[in-house]
Amino acid sequence: MTDLPMPARKPARPFFSSGPCAKPPGYSPATLSTDSLGRSHRAKIGKARLAYCIDLMKELLQLPDTHRLGIVPGSDTGAFEMAMWTMLGARPVTTLAWESFGDGWVTDAVKQLKLDPTVIKADYGQLPDLSQVDWNSDVLFTWNGTTSGVRVPNADWIAADREGLAFADATSGVFACDIDWDKIDVATFSWQKVLGSEGAHGILILGPRAVERLESFTPDRPLPKIFRLTKGGKLIEGIFRGETINTPSMLAVEDAIFALEWGKSLGGLSGMKARSDANAAALDAIVQSRDWLGHLAADPATRSTTSVCLTVEGADTDFIKAFAKLLEDEGAAYDIAGYRDAPPGLRIWCGATVDTADIEALGPWLDWAWAKLKA
Repeated sequence: MTDLPMPARKPARPFFSSGPCAKPPGYSPATLSTDSLGRSHRAKIGKARLAYCIDLMKELLQLPDTHRLGIVPGSDTGAFEMAMWTMLGARPVTTLAWESFGDGWVTDAVKQLKLDPTVIKADYGQLPDLSQVDWNSDVLFTWNGTTSGVRVPNADWIAADREGLAFADATSGVFACDIDWDKIDVATFSWQKVLGSEGAHGILILGPRAVERLESFTPDRPLPKIFRLTKGGKLIEGIFRGETINTPSMLAVEDAIFALEWGKSLGGLSGMKARSDANAAALDAIVQSRDWLGHLAADPATRSTTSVCLTVEGADTDFIKAFAKLLEDEGAAYDIAGYRDAPPGLRIWCGATVDTADIEALGPWLDWAWAKLKA
């Protein structure tokens, strides 16, 4: 195979990272409100901006009034572990894992909390048999497997009359998937995925059954201050009005507000979802026209539309590293190598903050890198 000529057009906004993704179009630091920057989160204006950020998230997610949403420390990991440490132990636990972050919750449940959970696993690219789940237990799962590109198809498999709680790590699924909130008791995410904003802060969503658990169950383990959600047996409601447990970055809050207002300008959830779907369809067209590319998630019904993981014919880890470096050196794509624990392959971010034209422009660059390495 001979080298292909370098493509003439680079993606205008070449961010295809599976971690922090592209900022929304039109973003620059100058677009952020300076009203609350440098001011205390306890000051009137700081509290107002935090409350506004929460209200925007609830609006865009179409969250029912029955569910509370709060900003908490530690990104998605902190939010999910806060839920685990405060609520698990009242009932048996089932953990589902089909990628590395789901595996992380298994490790927490088994080795740290020592809960002896039922563990249901599947290989990368596959989804476990969801019919095995016993809803008498609390169930932990990732809505969208960021490192495998496999998501649950919907919430139909979650029992409406469940005795246990449904805990969803939805960090790369919110704002891109339709989520039936009546089926979710606990959900977590962070701003740096589908919103393309800054990390460090987590979002914790609690349904009424989760609040009931918090107010009726006292875990037999120490809880650090940043995990405490109740006082005197009652939920600390201020957390869900923007009265954060610890000091948040008001710069990160303004960054998230910009992304949320941008999402609202698209028409909200439906507009953001449509952009992700269009991006995933454009990438699928690239895959379908190349016999050396494939989807790690074989079933389209459970294939992510945000963190899309691809297989590359005959590639090993060194080949993928070289492939990703070629594109990064040319400024065509960044950080598109698959996750370190996943099979060797590519991972392309297709969330709403990416323009479909840039996904389409990536195709010739993939051809160029493939031909150059094969030559």
